Amino acid sequence: MSKRDYYEVLGVSKNASADELKKAYRKAAVQHHPDKEGGNEEKFKEINEAYDVLKDSQKRQRYDQFGHAGVGGASGGGGQPGGNPFEGFGGGFGGQNVHFDFGDGGLGDIFGQFFGGGASNQQRGPQRGRDIEVSLQLSFEEAIFGVEEKIELDMDDECSHCHGTTVEPGYEMKTCPTCKGAGQQTRVMNTMFGPIQQNVTCETCGGKGKVPEKVCTVCHGKGTERRKQTIALKVPAGIDDGSTIRLSERGEAIGGGKRGDLYVHIRVKAHKRFTREGDIILSEQHIGMVEAALGTEIDVPTVDGEVRMKIPAGTQSGTDFKLSNHGVPHMRSDKRGPHIVSIIVDTPTKLSKKQKELLEQIAQASR
Repeated sequence: MSKRDYYEVLGVSKNASADELKKAYRKAAVQHHPDKEGGNEEKFKEINEAYDVLKDSQKRQRYDQFGHAGVGGASGGGGQPGGNPFEGFGGGFGGQNVHFDFGDGGLGDIFGQFFGGGASNQQRGPQRGRDIEVSLQLSFEEAIFGVEEKIELDMDDECSHCHGTTVEPGYEMKTCPTCKGAGQQTRVMNTMFGPIQQNVTCETCGGKGKVPEKVCTVCHGKGTERRKQTIALKVPAGIDDGSTIRLSERGEAIGGGKRGDLYVHIRVKAHKRFTREGDIILSEQHIGMVEAALGTEIDVPTVDGEVRMKIPAGTQSGTDFKLSNHGVPHMRSDKRGPHIVSIIVDTPTKLSKKQKELLEQIAQASR
């Protein structure tokens, strides 16, 4: 299914200004917000995708020139202009993982060594546990002010009996009887060039050179046990949707090696009233025509609660007002961005006879 034109999605012309784009985006996002009655999640995503491209001058220029293909819409692979024509051959001809299949004659291993492949020459012993990735969903306010969360995970943890050594307590590691502590074995291959020797990782010790005198009776030499864990995570104030927090060595454990890392991908739920652009919070506030003409004071909702704001006489619809220090906290300082309030002046659609007479008098006085 082809994508709709981004300008069509936002309902603007191709020469629309940045301000016109912003206002069109706000209006469309509020109209189709999935948490709003009658909202449409697919249209909401489409609107955000379109604005994300068009608000960026470089992305917009590429989109105007190449369409969706210029901003990531084209399929990947070797067919792209300027791409690698050898992609698909074991990781790229220019890389170090080239592999050619020459059948059963053993030439594949030989050519692999010549090209730098030679994976069998490397020690294969596991040195690091598996990385874990999880997603954490936050409310808009939790992302603004930060929050402490507990993440429940079911993963490989250090064996409680041998503490990851793989050795039964009371016993020690001994020299591998197969490789005599070298960590490698010599293998002879018969090829069309004659017998060729090749050093490979020892299959008994996995390249470590040592094996347990007696394998742990709980983990059976694995060094880990599967168990549930609770990890406390402090999410900093001001974190944005799509950010990732890395917790070093909080991933899965592995026998005789370091733990992997834990990556927490942040997802922030959309707010019914507020939107966010960097450290700025945006919202709209509706006032009546008379209030706009005469001026007034209104209570404006912010993430900090209601704030009293003065509207000067003669305010036009679409005018923006800034509430300093009511936006998003900066993650590396104690400062905060502003909250921008866009005023929408509502024109009455139903008037009483008296109201019409008063407006006519105002119109005559103006003329």
